Amino acid sequence: MKHIGVIPGDGIGPEVTAEVEALLDLFRAGGLPITWTVLPYSADYYLAHGRALPDDGLASLAAYDALFVGAFGDPRVPDMAHARAILLGARRGFDLYVNERPVRLLHDGLTPLKGRGRADVDFVIFRENTEGAYVGLGGRFRRGSPDELAVQEAIATRRGVERILRHAFGRAAASPRKTLHMVDKHNALEHVGGLWLEAFRQVGEEFPAVAANQVFVDTFCHEVVRDPGRFDVVVTSNLFGDLISDLGAALAGGLGIAPSANVNPETGKGLFEPVHGSAIDLAGKGTANPVAALLSAGMMLDFLGFGEAARGVERAVEAAVAAGETTRDLGGALGTSGAGDAVRKRLEGGAPWA
Repeated sequence: MKHIGVIPGDGIGPEVTAEVEALLDLFRAGGLPITWTVLPYSADYYLAHGRALPDDGLASLAAYDALFVGAFGDPRVPDMAHARAILLGARRGFDLYVNERPVRLLHDGLTPLKGRGRADVDFVIFRENTEGAYVGLGGRFRRGSPDELAVQEAIATRRGVERILRHAFGRAAASPRKTLHMVDKHNALEHVGGLWLEAFRQVGEEFPAVAANQVFVDTFCHEVVRDPGRFDVVVTSNLFGDLISDLGAALAGGLGIAPSANVNPETGKGLFEPVHGSAIDLAGKGTANPVAALLSAGMMLDFLGFGEAARGVERAVEAAVAAGETTRDLGGALGTSGAGDAVRKRLEGGAPWA
C-alpha cells in the first residue's frame, strides 16, 4: 500500500487537487493499492498558527511515500514564508535533487509555433533542484543608502552536479534518440559553469551511446523556439532550469498543462505539483485548468510503481484535449470539474491498474 500526502494549498490549488483526488478514487476503486491524507497546510494554516507546518516540521511529511501539492501563494503572506518552508524545505530536507519537467505537446493546435506539431515538441528538462542560485547565500548591506550592496551567491558541488548529470544521461541512454543537451553559461560564469562543463564531459564517458552536447542558455532559448525537435533530454542548473522550463511550457500550450516532479531516485522520496501557481484571481470561479495537476498525478503514480495507471492518465488527457473537452484556456468550454470528468470518463472500465 502506498500512502500519499495531499496538500491542496492556496488559490486554485484546492480546486485542481480535488480533481486529482477524484482520479485517485477511480484508481483505488479499480484495485490500485493507494491511500491518501489531505493535509491543511496553506496560507490559512500559516496565518492561524504562525507556522507553515506542525512542530515536528518535515518529520510529519516523511511518513508518506509521495507528496502532492496543489499550489502556494497568497498576498496575505507577501514573503511566501509558508511556501518556502514547505516546498524548499521538502526539496532540501528530503534531498529531492531531480526536478523533472516534461515538455510534450498534447495537440498540434496548442503550440504557438507555426508549422510545428506533436512530433516537434517532445522533450524533458532535468533541473538540479538543491543548489545553484536558490540556496539563499548572500545578503544586502547599507540598506536604503546610495551605497547599498546586494550579493547573491550560486553554488555548485561536484557531488550535486554529477548526480543530476548522471540521472539525465541515464534517461537519455534509455531514450530512442539517445541525445542529451547540457545547458550552461560557462563562458561568463567561469567557476560554477566550469565545474558543470568538466563534470559533463567526465560523466559522459560513462555513456558512450549518448550523443552529448553542450549549449549556452541563450543559444538554447533561441534554438528551442526555432527548432524544438532537435531536443530530447535537457539537463541544467537550478536557475537556468527554472527559466527554460517555463519557456518549454509555453511551446507546449501553457502552464495550465505543465506537470512537474521533484524526486530523489535513491531514497524513493518525491513531491509532485503543477507549476501554474495559485492564481488567486481565479480562485473559486471553477475555471482553472486541472490538466497540469492530473499529469503531475500521473507522474506520481509512475514514480510509485504504477506505470500502467500513469500511461492511462496520459492517454486519457490526450484524448480529452483532442476532443476539445477542455477549459477555456485550451479553447474548450468546460470548467475545472468538467475537464476533470472528461479525463476520468476515459479511464472508467479501462485496463486493470493494480
